[in-house]
Amino acid sequence: MHRVPRSVRWILGVLGVVVLVVAAGLDANRSGHGADARAKLTVIAPAAAGGGWDLVAREAQQALRGDGIVNNVQVVNVPGAGGTIGLGQLSTQTGVATTIMVTGTVMMGGIARNGSPVELADMTPIARLAEDFEVIVVPADSPYRTLDDLIRDWRANPATTPVGGGSAGGIDHMLAAQLAEAAGIPAAQVRYAAYAGGGELTINLLSTAPGTPGIGISGFNDFRDLIEDGRLRPLAVVAPGRLPGLEATPTMAEAGYPQVDLVNWRGFVAPPGLSEQEQKELIDIVTEMTRTESWRDAVARNRWQETFLAGEAFRQFLAEEQTRITEIVEDLGLS
Repeated sequence: MHRVPRSVRWILGVLGVVVLVVAAGLDANRSGHGADARAKLTVIAPAAAGGGWDLVAREAQQALRGDGIVNNVQVVNVPGAGGTIGLGQLSTQTGVATTIMVTGTVMMGGIARNGSPVELADMTPIARLAEDFEVIVVPADSPYRTLDDLIRDWRANPATTPVGGGSAGGIDHMLAAQLAEAAGIPAAQVRYAAYAGGGELTINLLSTAPGTPGIGISGFNDFRDLIEDGRLRPLAVVAPGRLPGLEATPTMAEAGYPQVDLVNWRGFVAPPGLSEQEQKELIDIVTEMTRTESWRDAVARNRWQETFLAGEAFRQFLAEEQTRITEIVEDLGLS
């Protein structure tokens, strides 16, 4: 069977989603090209509801609207292809200063893996907000009590040890491949199951159906409720130190795998073609948001670590980080 190139599949995916997004109201913003972002702002979450990007978008919506920074804030979900479907849609909104999109490490992996013709460097940089740490979990009835227990069986038979996470090529996938390589398992042998959002991942992780993953890798917030309810057991956190609420769970360095260290940052970009003044207005809006009590509560509640970086400094970070992530994707054979 003839295989359609990745770039063609990406373009077809964007075209298919455009119709849905128009229906959701994004084009309403295009008609108000010069509209004031403080009157109405659309926040694109480039993933399904229930995942990390959706969480950031809705916490931002609450802080912006609740504290009167923006009168009307709409969140629109545009899932698919590691966030690159949302990125492709944003790229068509040239000059629209009333739309921003959540982005992060996962999207950079999606860009590298899917051969996306659009990159974050093509967008208008607004700000990096915070880092969101990953957790490796198993169901509470799993025989694995420690990461070493898991690695022992995984190394013995990778084909019968499926690992579940977010989009293919995203940070969860990269971490699974990094951990496998560190444990002496060829990354190509990792049996990875990709899911569109955190909700879908946890449903399958807890399923008893044949072939569903028995190991999950995702952001802490995707698993938080089920960890607190005792339905999932955390084996390790990918963070520089132990996380509040997970004090008994070792870091990857403490578990013996310091080279497994990818961190999932979160931030905002806007469409291309904005003026310096329009970019500054969006940066000011997001900066004000980070100073609200609502946002500070969100950071603490979600165990994020603030790493605010705006404007040109953020642009430079995006360029350097995309190079680094692309090298990781290629080195691990995920492209």
